[in-house]
Amino acid sequence: MTAKGARKHAPAWTLAASILASSLAFVDGSVTNVALPAIRQDLAASAAELQWVINAYLLPLSALLLLGGAAGDRFGRKRVFVGGIAGFGAASLACALSPSLEFLFAARFVQGAAGAMLLPNSLALLGTVYSGESRGKAIGTWAASTTIMAAVGPLVGGWLIEAVGWRAIFYVNLPLAAGAIALALSRVAETADGKERLDWLGVGIATAALGALTWGLTVLSGADPMLGPGLVAAIGGAAGLALFVWVEAHQGKCASMPLTLFGTMSFGGLTLLTFLLYGALGAAFVLIPFLLIENHGYSPVMAGAALLPIPITLGAGSRFMGALAARIGPRWPLTVGPLVVATGFLLTTRTAADASYWTTLFPALVVVAFGLAGAVAPLTTAVIASVDAQHTGTASGFNSAIARTGGLIATALLGSVLGASGDSLETAFDHAALAAAAGAALAGLVALFMLRPHEIASGKPER
Repeated sequence: MTAKGARKHAPAWTLAASILASSLAFVDGSVTNVALPAIRQDLAASAAELQWVINAYLLPLSALLLLGGAAGDRFGRKRVFVGGIAGFGAASLACALSPSLEFLFAARFVQGAAGAMLLPNSLALLGTVYSGESRGKAIGTWAASTTIMAAVGPLVGGWLIEAVGWRAIFYVNLPLAAGAIALALSRVAETADGKERLDWLGVGIATAALGALTWGLTVLSGADPMLGPGLVAAIGGAAGLALFVWVEAHQGKCASMPLTLFGTMSFGGLTLLTFLLYGALGAAFVLIPFLLIENHGYSPVMAGAALLPIPITLGAGSRFMGALAARIGPRWPLTVGPLVVATGFLLTTRTAADASYWTTLFPALVVVAFGLAGAVAPLTTAVIASVDAQHTGTASGFNSAIARTGGLIATALLGSVLGASGDSLETAFDHAALAAAAGAALAGLVALFMLRPHEIASGKPER
């Protein structure tokens, strides 16, 4: 490559494109949480339907991330990355124009599918152009930037909701998508172009199974649960996931979730840790703004501003923690970080309608943010470092799928909370916060007992 070509495709450009595109998917999820009360009022949505405003996005995002990572490894990561951004922009426009809840659900589903194409490939592109400690710093920057934008999103989204209406939160995705596409096409080099076929059977089974499990848990957790249909769907979904694992075991190199990834205890530990931690985060970040708006009289802008301790703290710490984890290994950051997050969730139970934000929720969110700063970047770095370069797209896609699945299942269990009001909502929130704290604490213990530095450094089991 010429010097001019090297400058054109410098790693920093890849990092910038990855951050901008990934932020679309992360910001959309956090902004929609703040918009739920406005959507409920405008489209006359029930508590269960509000859950599906979120889950219609998370379901394809979690199920198709496996396909997105494998497709990037197969057809070219840049190509699939750009296609995902374009699809996300088009679906965002459809969300903004939705005339009904059903139309909104469909558009959100397409958004999630497009996000599943862009997210794993944004990380895989970084894993290709960076290595060693510079990879840790780059991923730390990616993690900090996307998480900051996701956390700032509710503030900007709240202002848009008040000034324009909830549809505006989807319109703002259009210029961001256009900018990300232009940057990727002009400044990012193509990587990977394999020959393996894609695992359509496995992805289809995973999507159907997650859909059944999510629907079953949603109706079981509602204020008026449908026990028979809910149990049948949940059990059928769990059986479908077991079938998915069996199918993947027979797909060989074409598997969207190659079981060879689980050849080390560390990768299994990272998977379980991700599910627990992001499940806890998913539940908490749906409920905190909902509680503040519904019970504490916050406007959407104020609810978004209440979350600002998280992006500020993450911005200060994630890049440093990514580089530190690359030097000392991720085991201790991933042990301590989730335990600190658990402490923060415990502190949120002190929040009451007549309590001061500065003495209750603010310190709790600062503690959560410190824990996240210690965990997010090291987790992402560890996942990519635990596999060979050929499978970085598949591994990052799988780990992102597990994170989104954790949030998906947690959201499906929130029916009774979203349907509560007054003192009942406060009590239900406290119970959910305790459950989130338990999940985060378990994630820290998983890191302590299951992560092995040699396996993460080389991607091979200890001898």
